[in-house]
Amino acid sequence: MSYNFLLISWGTSGNLNPLLTAARLLRQRGHRIRVMADPAMRDEVAAADFEFVTWRRAPTGREADPVDFTDIIDCFRRALIDPAAAYAADVRDEIGRAATDAVLTIDILFGAALGAEAAGVPYAMLSPHVSLRPLAGVPPASTGMSAPRTPEERTEVAAASGQFAEVFNALLPGFNDACARFGVTRLPHMLDIFDRPARVLLAMSQAFDFKADWLPDNVRYVGPLLDQPSWSGPWRAPWSAGSNRPRVLIACSTGAQGQGELFQRVIHAMGQLDIEAVATAGPNLDIDMFHAPDNVRLLRSAPHDTVMSEVSLVISQGGHGTVNRALIHALPLLVLPMGRDQGDNAARVEAKGAGLRLSPDASETEIASAAARLILDPQFGFCARRLGNAIKIDIDSTTLVREMEAVAAMGCGGRMAAESAARARSARRANRRQPAA
Repeated sequence: MSYNFLLISWGTSGNLNPLLTAARLLRQRGHRIRVMADPAMRDEVAAADFEFVTWRRAPTGREADPVDFTDIIDCFRRALIDPAAAYAADVRDEIGRAATDAVLTIDILFGAALGAEAAGVPYAMLSPHVSLRPLAGVPPASTGMSAPRTPEERTEVAAASGQFAEVFNALLPGFNDACARFGVTRLPHMLDIFDRPARVLLAMSQAFDFKADWLPDNVRYVGPLLDQPSWSGPWRAPWSAGSNRPRVLIACSTGAQGQGELFQRVIHAMGQLDIEAVATAGPNLDIDMFHAPDNVRLLRSAPHDTVMSEVSLVISQGGHGTVNRALIHALPLLVLPMGRDQGDNAARVEAKGAGLRLSPDASETEIASAAARLILDPQFGFCARRLGNAIKIDIDSTTLVREMEAVAAMGCGGRMAAESAARARSARRANRRQPAA
């Protein structure tokens, strides 16, 4: 059976790319897809040949996805809770405009979930990062904590999870006001929002994640969604002819985090090593702002899958896509996380022995020393290869389509039952109108 899916993104291409990968998988099975996202994502969606729709009331651009996360409660309130009703209204209107059997929305966009619920359409949340929903025994998102190994560490993780819940509960009154406006049941606790979708799909490999004590009934691991963005520039290998020097990729985040100074420091650090490097600035930095030593080539973008097939090490802030892509190429990682889920990814890379984590304030000498260690010690590459092989298996056997078809069937089943009941009522009325023989 063919379904109509509405896929909803938020923020930068770091969220859009995995959503478009999901869209391609669904389209391959004959389903019809619309993608709702920020106007800045129009070209990327069009390049993937999907119908694009955007926000009419909800915020867009930097207003929707702020850079400064210093006050995380205030940031979430301004970006996600205050405009929740606007997001919900836009989603409800879009569902009313075109046939929609199910919605798949980025997990943090609570207003989109509210809109789907108000419209009576089943929906799933997609987490293209570590689980935003706290999992038993696993450190909460954005803490960068390692998996607990002792009773004392488990107590620390439990305390961090409690603090994480408190942060979100501070947002509860505003979100419940939006629920009331749409006639949707209020939440007793903010994180209970993850109990409402038919599925919460974790777009990561269970082999990469820390093991939870148990999983909620609606949570599924579906493996990373790693199609390459269309804006990646063409690749012409810059390596010196006949050179046997190690090669390094420096991959800057696609999101705006004020990472320019860190990016420059990493570039300078590579000048201390006998290597060749390529540094991709991404869509948020102007490469003309940077200066590079002779052994580093600066590019706005490049197809990372191609570049990674030619290098020995990846240095990044630790975005989910870059980390997983490096691992499936059996490459160790040096991660300098600046926020969001980057510290969580760094903790997992380090715990699995596939790389090292440094503070984003690390000096050029510290960065160069860590990079040299990762290049020279084969154990890091061995662990990266082992983990990457497990991730590839999960990518090849992803259950995303099956899970979304199950979500859509919930709504279609209800509609078919309603239509059948309506036909039966119509038939009874027609029979009553028939004259007696």
